[in-house]
Amino acid sequence: MAAPAPLRLLAQDAEDLSIISAALQDAVAKIGDIAFEPKARRLTVAFNRYRWERDARTHERVRTGLQLAGVLGVQSRRLRRDARSAVVELLAVSFEPGEAPGGAVVFTFAGGGDLRVEVECIEAVLADVSTPWPTPRTPSHAD
Repeated sequence: MAAPAPLRLLAQDAEDLSIISAALQDAVAKIGDIAFEPKARRLTVAFNRYRWERDARTHERVRTGLQLAGVLGVQSRRLRRDARSAVVELLAVSFEPGEAPGGAVVFTFAGGGDLRVEVECIEAVLADVSTPWPTPRTPSHAD
């Protein structure tokens, strides 16, 4: 069976963003892989994404980039900004509406940390940027 093509997703509303959130569930990143460019009004995060779209017998990760445009500001809570090599595990990406069409894209990480990104509107792009590699660890969640 051929490997699925690399993911390429675009989100322009909350429903689209929920699909990106599902694809990124259990992705891991280093704090140093989160880059906010205020002048460009852009936030980019490089993740090692677990490939949930593969069958249950295949355990793979792939390098994935997520970019948000129209970023007005970024706030973090309970994330170690002093430790660029600290690893965070993503649980979900959600949208909190504000003055339409804007609001906040919220990244919720395991351990209680989060990243709140104020945006003019939802404009997110996700793209796999590497060849997948096998991983011996399958993410699991305690009930």
